[in-house]
Amino acid sequence: MPTDHLSVTFAALADPTRRAILARLAQGEASVTELAKPFDLSLPGVSKHLKVLQRAGLITQSRNAQWRPCRLEGSRLKEASEWVGEYRRFWDESFERLDQVLQDLIKKEKTDDQQGDHDHAES
Repeated sequence: MPTDHLSVTFAALADPTRRAILARLAQGEASVTELAKPFDLSLPGVSKHLKVLQRAGLITQSRNAQWRPCRLEGSRLKEASEWVGEYRRFWDESFERLDQVLQDLIKKEKTDDQQGDHDHAES
C-alpha cells in the first residue's frame, strides 16, 4: 500500500534529531560532517537520518567532488504547514468563540456587581 507524502513527511519530522538537522539546513547547505557535529552520532548514524529526510523529500544531497552538501527543500514542509494550517483555523475560531463567552461573562459579572452596589446604597 503506497504511503502518502504527508504521512512520510510527518514520520520524518517525528524525530528531534531530524528536526534539528532541518533547522540547521534552514541556515544554508551543509556537509554530513557539519551536520553531525552537534550530535553524539557517528557519520553513518547521521547519514541514516539524512536518508529518511531525503525519502520524505525534505532535503536533497548533491555531489560536488568529495563534498556532498545537503540542502533543505521547502515544498514538503509547505504541504505539512498547509495541512496543519487548516486545523489552526479551527482552533482560532474556537478561541474566538471562547473569548466572546468570557467577555460576555465579564460584562454580566460587572453588571451584577453594579446592581449589588446599587442595592446596598438604597438600604
